Amino acid sequence: MHTVVVGTTGVTASDVLAVARGGARVELSDEAVSALAAAREIVEALAAKPEPVYGVSTGFGALATRHISPELRAQLQRNIVRSHAAGMGPHVEREVVRALMFLRLKTVCSGRTGVRPSVAQTMADILNAGITPVVHEFGSLGCSGDLAPLSHCALTLMGEGDAEGPDGTIRPAGELLAAHGIEPVELREKEGLALLNGTDGMLGMLVMALADLDTLYKSADITAALSLEALLGTDRVLAPELHAIRPHPGQGASAANMLAVLKGSELTGHHQDDAPRVQDAYSVRCAPQVAGAGRDTMTHARLVADRELASAVDNPVVLPDGRVESNGNFHGAPVAYVLDFLAIAAADLGSITERRTDRLLDKNRSHGLPPFLADDAGVDSGLMIAQYTQAALVSEMKRLAVPASADSIPSSAMQEDHVSMGWSAARKLRTAVDNLTRIVAIELYAATRAIELRTGLTPAPASQAAIAAARAAGVAGPGPDRFLSPDLAAADAFVRGGHLVEAVEPVTGPLA
Repeated sequence: MHTVVVGTTGVTASDVLAVARGGARVELSDEAVSALAAAREIVEALAAKPEPVYGVSTGFGALATRHISPELRAQLQRNIVRSHAAGMGPHVEREVVRALMFLRLKTVCSGRTGVRPSVAQTMADILNAGITPVVHEFGSLGCSGDLAPLSHCALTLMGEGDAEGPDGTIRPAGELLAAHGIEPVELREKEGLALLNGTDGMLGMLVMALADLDTLYKSADITAALSLEALLGTDRVLAPELHAIRPHPGQGASAANMLAVLKGSELTGHHQDDAPRVQDAYSVRCAPQVAGAGRDTMTHARLVADRELASAVDNPVVLPDGRVESNGNFHGAPVAYVLDFLAIAAADLGSITERRTDRLLDKNRSHGLPPFLADDAGVDSGLMIAQYTQAALVSEMKRLAVPASADSIPSSAMQEDHVSMGWSAARKLRTAVDNLTRIVAIELYAATRAIELRTGLTPAPASQAAIAAARAAGVAGPGPDRFLSPDLAAADAFVRGGHLVEAVEPVTGPLA
């Protein structure tokens, strides 16, 4: 099994995906263990002093004015975890919780939190055992970190609350720890707070969304090319010299991808045959501009994610010179903004994708294709309602594009009077990515059927490869009306699994 070693300088997006989705084993580097021990010595020295230090010998948030006596400090750390584990609603997906836990461990291993090495090792042990704390949908405002989600994870570390075992069964966390020979942690000064103060949930979801969108944008370039081909459009608008004079990198990449898919097609360039048209519609001609803008948005989001992956987010933090200082680095604004940006870009990509599908189904605009791509129009409805489904998804995408980060709601007796709502931005982006996958799948379903209905002209080799792979995967081709939902589900699985990209790249070479 792949192993990810966590050091003091952060982790990569690939590390997050390996642990969250691939079940990779986690180990602590010797450097991290040494840094943990050194920072812990500083915290313990401060704890022994009579002067109050936030997070070490005081209460938290709006209760930070109370100095806590030594005999109550272990109870204080337990209490913050128990009281903050106040989430409600559906359970969050396993991969999200694993990313959440792993990223908190990343910050702990930075040596900036004052957590004991044994606590960090227990966090790794829980991940390696496949134990996943039960985390709920609601409870994070994205400031002071993802407090409630991280608290549910810390509760498992203490052997309390519920967790999911490697077999998927939810049991009391203490039972699961015992079954895997893991001793629950008795938290000491600062440790409870250190386990809760981070942007780890929203960051983990950002990393996974970027990975999914990378495949989706390539898939959308392919389906856009298939639609252009099916509509007998021109590929001249994809010429590199046209995109060089408006040098947005994403736009150039999308145009190059579409051109590679269309290479060798006999279907393109017929836009002035029987029903002459000077230009293709915007949804066809401007596909690289829209998808390219989304790609450039992803580039910015990756920059933010990489910076956050290299960060140590906690409050207070142990600085290299030994000071323990309060700060506001737990505020999720940088991550929240790009999560919202991505949802906006995804909604627009879904919108232009649906417009191409609608054009394929409209006999007045499809340049010779049968109405709704039906086998016997009138007797058969063809893909009429598939487009309805796509339109419903697009409408939902537009609602999901409303920024969460533009909102704020005060909490903690006005101590936390401005929050990022980054967790909410991340949750709606996950839904948007799911919906975009379905939207692209419906275009694939329609475009491949349309191409097969064009007789006498040979599609591009890459298009032929895409159609053959889709059919082999159970995405059915033209024919009389049938129960359509299973066909669309097969198309969704084909796109979601990255198989559309895998099908064309042997012909086109790696897509950008």
